[in-house]
Amino acid sequence: MKTVLIIALALACAGLIARQATLERGLRLAARRMREQMADQTTARLALPCPSAGAEELLVCLNQLLELRQEERAVYRRKEQALRQQIANVSHDLRTPLTSILGYLQLLEEDGLSPEKKAEYLAVVEGRARTLQVFIATFYDLSRIEGGELPLEREKVDLGRALSDQLAAAYEQIEAAGLAVEVDMEPNLPPVWADSGAATRIFSNLLTNALRHGRDTLSVRLYRKGNQIVSAFSNRAEDLTAEDAAHVFERFYTADKMRTGQSTGLGLAIVKALAERMGHATAARWEAGVFTVEVRWTI
Repeated sequence: MKTVLIIALALACAGLIARQATLERGLRLAARRMREQMADQTTARLALPCPSAGAEELLVCLNQLLELRQEERAVYRRKEQALRQQIANVSHDLRTPLTSILGYLQLLEEDGLSPEKKAEYLAVVEGRARTLQVFIATFYDLSRIEGGELPLEREKVDLGRALSDQLAAAYEQIEAAGLAVEVDMEPNLPPVWADSGAATRIFSNLLTNALRHGRDTLSVRLYRKGNQIVSAFSNRAEDLTAEDAAHVFERFYTADKMRTGQSTGLGLAIVKALAERMGHATAARWEAGVFTVEVRWTI
């Protein structure tokens, strides 16, 4: 009887030792595969040939960590690609006016240039320099807004008054653009918590965007919807697409595919950044040739 018991215990121990050895080999194999995946950036899941409950739980955690690492790498690659594109766009937007300035400065050095031509070339140089100045200032402003470095003081702001002031200030530009303006502002709207200067900047940028891309008619609406006040700017814009509407708030995005200097792609990015800093939201859509940008102000 004792002999049988000893044999049974020996077999049990041998089984446990074998299972331990198998589990250890499996863990070593999983560790090697994990190192290979980290080096090769593959996404295959780890597995054990003879798992136990505890080892399987460990592998689940390791597989989750591997998936998170892959996601982080994908996010990093997308950000890196976006940064490279932004650097290329900044370089182009700086180079375009600078090239023009240098070209006209060379023309000014020509002998026998009439005073009229000199004045014309100097006017072009001044215009390009101002364009460059505006771009650098706008880019700096956007960086400060997104970095939280631009101080904003929230107070009760009458959006109707702020919008009316901006429409009045832009009257000559609207006339020059040949746009018929349709204004529909709901009366007695409650004020919203916002920075008055930021609200003015938002309306100014939206008007500038509409004047740049708009055709025929500009519709400006201000109305209440639930616990929000919506300011909506709509205009015909056949040169835009639904794809453009999905990206207009991205910094440096511009529908000017050739980047001819007509738009830096920063105006609407500033609108979004300012609105979000104040706790409000933005939206854009393009339907049947009509482009609409909304700021949804929480009451």
